[in-house]
Amino acid sequence: MQRRSGGNILIESLRVHGVRKIFCVPGESYLDALDALSDADDVRVVTCRQEGGAAFMAEAYAKLTGHPGVCFVSRGPGACNAAIGVHTAMQDSTPLILLIGQVPLGRMGREAFQEIDYRRMFQPPVAKWVTQIEKADDIPRIMEQAFEIAAEGRPGPVVISLPEDMLRDMSEAEMVYPKTPAHFSPRQHDIAALKEILQGAKKPLVIAGGGSWSDAAIRQFGNFCERARLPVATGFRRQDAFNNDHDCYVGVLGSVSDSRLLAHVEEADVILAVGTRLGEIVTQGYSIIAPQQTLIHVYPEASELNRVYRAALAIHATVCAFAQAVDGLEIEGSAWAGWTEQLRGEYADWTTVRSRDKFALDLDGVMEDLREALPADAIITTDAGNFAGWGQRFLSYNRPMRLLGPASGAMGYGVPAAVAASITYPERTVVGFAGDGGFMMTGQELATAMHMKATPILLVFNNNMYGTIRMHQEKHYPGRVSATDLTNPDFAALASSYGAEGMTVSKTAEFLPAFKKALQSKKLTLIDLKMDPQQISTEKTLAEIGANPTSVTPAQAGAHPHDGAYGFPPSRE
Repeated sequence: MQRRSGGNILIESLRVHGVRKIFCVPGESYLDALDALSDADDVRVVTCRQEGGAAFMAEAYAKLTGHPGVCFVSRGPGACNAAIGVHTAMQDSTPLILLIGQVPLGRMGREAFQEIDYRRMFQPPVAKWVTQIEKADDIPRIMEQAFEIAAEGRPGPVVISLPEDMLRDMSEAEMVYPKTPAHFSPRQHDIAALKEILQGAKKPLVIAGGGSWSDAAIRQFGNFCERARLPVATGFRRQDAFNNDHDCYVGVLGSVSDSRLLAHVEEADVILAVGTRLGEIVTQGYSIIAPQQTLIHVYPEASELNRVYRAALAIHATVCAFAQAVDGLEIEGSAWAGWTEQLRGEYADWTTVRSRDKFALDLDGVMEDLREALPADAIITTDAGNFAGWGQRFLSYNRPMRLLGPASGAMGYGVPAAVAASITYPERTVVGFAGDGGFMMTGQELATAMHMKATPILLVFNNNMYGTIRMHQEKHYPGRVSATDLTNPDFAALASSYGAEGMTVSKTAEFLPAFKKALQSKKLTLIDLKMDPQQISTEKTLAEIGANPTSVTPAQAGAHPHDGAYGFPPSRE
């Protein structure tokens, strides 16, 4: 066997596992791997401007493609910056592999320059698995294990520490090629039990979530729900898990939800949860699902079943395998057809724009125009913040259209995710949502977009404040503003300084012409949306929240629900 350095073996291991894009900020702690990349002509290296942006890009790439995203960062500060991407991948169940350069083995344990013990820093539940490769001979075996762990069951992040001297060591290690990942399918008696439970329901409700849905699985599951007339809601930032134009789609359970839908979740006698963990935001602080409701829970990780909610029927299966298993299943749904029609009608009512001139730049009208102008295969990325509520409420997602958003609630995600999506699918329209606060956290990745010739359209929702926190201040401490006002640059001029197109929109009627111009230009474009600070949520103004704080629920105001903190009843896990 040919003797090669650990760095060369590492890059070859990535190649045999199908890696063709790597997101990184270069560092001296993994120079040998960088050198090996110079010979890997089939691997595209995306050089980013900050490690948090690089990790977000790798996570967004994984969401979009289903293949583990790969990110390289250097030791110490690089690893700390990248940690936000690891947290997001864990909370969002996204397959990610973070490779961190490390101090040489002989210097460990003495607080060497930038030394951190990553096996302690990233230990579960921060990451799904964390390890350190200490011998170049072990690289192929550990990398095969890393890809398997990242993708199987509930997907998640794997962190691997790479001591600098190990990457220089010479080895004759043979490649270990990927195995077919284990995918769990429902058993026949699971499907029979599901049919029996559903057939006895009066008001069933489906909650679809998770990030592993293929286009084929969504079609198959949609066919089943259509035949059975089952109403389907989607989880937080998972609206593309079910086609929103489907007659059975009834809305989203997230930080912005129709209060009528939340009440219907409590009314449901049978809940079929597919691919969702039934986390805090989906369940509104663990408050809208109760023990007396019959729960059927389908999830790819056995340890998550019965962890928070005890299911009458727990099915250990991937969403794709489950969708295939129920594609031919016949359920008689006439008993609840009227219930489904009612919920669908309320969803249509909730997403109807009734006014376009409440504010000079009215986001209801902006979303209505955007909904009509978006191509059918557009990719939407979103940051965290109250502004995201408008896209959550008024946009409609139908495959191949995609939504990439951090269920972790991480600010700074929207811009890097949009850049990664545009690099991955340059032929598709990518629209990135970011607040002024979140944009300033990762906006430097505009330089990465220009360097890689990526062309997303970025919408900056600019109200000169940290809007979500300001809303909470008005709710809990009316009139007492602290630490939430912002002074922003001229975002359009900033974009122009990078060589991108920059536009400013301050009136509703100005948005559609600006957006169409951006579509036609096929250039990286930033549109600065000058918002009225009073337009803080899709239902309430800041003044209305401050005037009557106790009347505003998280669903109305767009807040992230927390158990007991915002008027929810005690948790009913």
